[in-house]
Amino acid sequence: RKQANEYSTSSSDDEFESKPSLTHQAKRTLRSRRKMEKETKQLIKQEELKRLHKAQSVQRQLEELEERQRALEIFGVKLERELRGESDSGTKDETQMLHEWFELVLEKNKLMRYESELLIIAQELELEDHQSRLEQKLREKMAVDGKSK
Repeated sequence: RKQANEYSTSSSDDEFESKPSLTHQAKRTLRSRRKMEKETKQLIKQEELKRLHKAQSVQRQLEELEERQRALEIFGVKLERELRGESDSGTKDETQMLHEWFELVLEKNKLMRYESELLIIAQELELEDHQSRLEQKLREKMAVDGKSK
């Protein structure tokens, strides 16, 4: 009896000791999960800020590009009038004016290509932002405990 009683006491002591270690391990797991969630949120915030800065930069470049295109358009209209002889200034040679006009057209085409590249970058940023929001929703839904799912 004494041995059986000692055996049952020791096994119950083991059970008692294992329960606190499980809760300690659960606490540790919970802490590490919270830490990972916090780090993930910080990374997401940093990525959002990077996208925001990039989007602002793209917007500024598009505005500058629009101003340059407007200036080229005004100069182009003036040059076309001179080529047609509608302008009073007959000081420039026609070949020189044609050369300027072709350079103007090349510059305008270059700006249009650059504008399309910037628009593609802006669209890419929008898609990345949308993807990030979807991933966040997925994380929130996955965080719900199994009973609620």
